[in-house]
Amino acid sequence: MNIESLLLYVIFVVFFATLIRSVFGFGESLIAVPLLALFIPIEIAVPLSVLVSITIAGVIVVQDWKKIHIKSAGWLILFTLLGIPLGLLLLRLGNEQIVKGGLSVIIIAFSIYSLWGKSPLILKTDNKRWLFICGFFAGVFGGAYGLNGPPLVLYGSMRRWSAQHFRATLQGYFLPASILGMFGYWLNGLWVPAVTHYYLWCLPIMLPAILLGRLINSRMQGNHFFRYVYFALIVIGVVLLAQSIKH
Repeated sequence: MNIESLLLYVIFVVFFATLIRSVFGFGESLIAVPLLALFIPIEIAVPLSVLVSITIAGVIVVQDWKKIHIKSAGWLILFTLLGIPLGLLLLRLGNEQIVKGGLSVIIIAFSIYSLWGKSPLILKTDNKRWLFICGFFAGVFGGAYGLNGPPLVLYGSMRRWSAQHFRATLQGYFLPASILGMFGYWLNGLWVPAVTHYYLWCLPIMLPAILLGRLINSRMQGNHFFRYVYFALIVIGVVLLAQSIKH
C-alpha cells in the first residue's frame, strides 16, 4: 500500500471508530486498533487510538457535561486505580489467552441474559458493591490489556441510564483515564512523530463524526438503546474470543 492509500485508510478507520464511540460511548479501540494494526505497527496504532479517545471524550464532556453522573464516574475512576496494579501484574505474569477468553465469555453470557432473560439485573440507584466490581475490573483489564470499557458498560447498562447520560458518563471516566494512559506512553517513548502525524491528519474528520454520532445517540431511547448496547457487547466479546483463540 502506498503512502497516500495508507493515509486514506487510517483516516477512514478513525472516522468509523469515532462514529461508533460517539454513538454508544465505547468500543472504538476494539475497532480501530485491530484494523489499524493490519497496515501500521501496533506501537503506533495503540497510542493513536488513545489520542482519538482523548479527543472524543473531551468534545463530548464539553458538550454534555450536565448529563454526566459525576458521582458514578468518580467512584469508577477511584476503584479503577485500585485495579490497575493487579492488571499490570497480570500483564507480566498472566496468560493473555485465558484472561481474554474468560472476559469474552462473561461479556457474551451477560449480554445474552440481558437480551433474553426474564429478569435482567437492574440497579435503580448507585450500588457501591457493583461500582467496586466494575471499576476494579476495569482497572485490571485496562492495566493488563487496555480493555477498560466492557466492565464500565456493564455497570451503565445495569443502571439503565438514558442513551445520552450513558454516553456522557462514560466519557467522564474515559477522559482522565485516557490522559493518564497517554502520559504513560509518552514516558515510555511510545508517543513518536508518526503517531502525531496520523492524528493531525485524522483530526479534521473527527469532529463531524462526533457530531453525527451525537445526533444518532439523541434519537435512541430506552430499551431500544440497550438492545443495541448488548448486541455491541456481544460483538466485542466475539472479537476478544477470536483474539484469545488466535494467540
